[in-house]
Amino acid sequence: MDFKITSIKAGGVKTSSGFTLLELLFSVGITTLCLSVLAVFFMFCTHSFTTLFNYVDLDEANRLAMDQLTRDVRQSNGVQSFTTNNLVLLDSGGNITYTYDTAARTLTRSQNGVSKTVVGECDKLNFVIGQRNPVNASYDVFPAATAATAKVINVSWSCSRKVLGIKEDTESVQTARIVIRKQGS
Repeated sequence: MDFKITSIKAGGVKTSSGFTLLELLFSVGITTLCLSVLAVFFMFCTHSFTTLFNYVDLDEANRLAMDQLTRDVRQSNGVQSFTTNNLVLLDSGGNITYTYDTAARTLTRSQNGVSKTVVGECDKLNFVIGQRNPVNASYDVFPAATAATAKVINVSWSCSRKVLGIKEDTESVQTARIVIRKQGS
């Protein structure tokens, strides 16, 4: 005959180990809290990355546009006409026109019937012409009375984008004072 020894706790009830309902609820709550914090951190990082990417992208596009405008102004023979939103430069290869459209938020360059958008998502833009008159050995810029006396063009614009439907810190501001080189003083 074989004999087996079994143990029974006092009171005759077998016990098994496991989680109680309270322990299970507590661990689910802690896990949910940790996952929520992780999700908020992920959303914050994604938003920050998107904002930074938009800023860098706008800045690069605006620098290229400013380079094009600077090159055109410096090589032009003068200013034919201007308003705060429109600039027409005299050029030997055909007049160059820069036009800002407030509704489309674009700055467009036109020459010989060919138009190209050089700045997009532009919130505001302003052209101001000036003349350089030497006064007491200084070369300050004075507002020009006419386009014919213009020697300096001041331009400034700002562009922005929306991140998740909200205009955020993705603004890029460009400003320059450009001297016409070919025109006589």
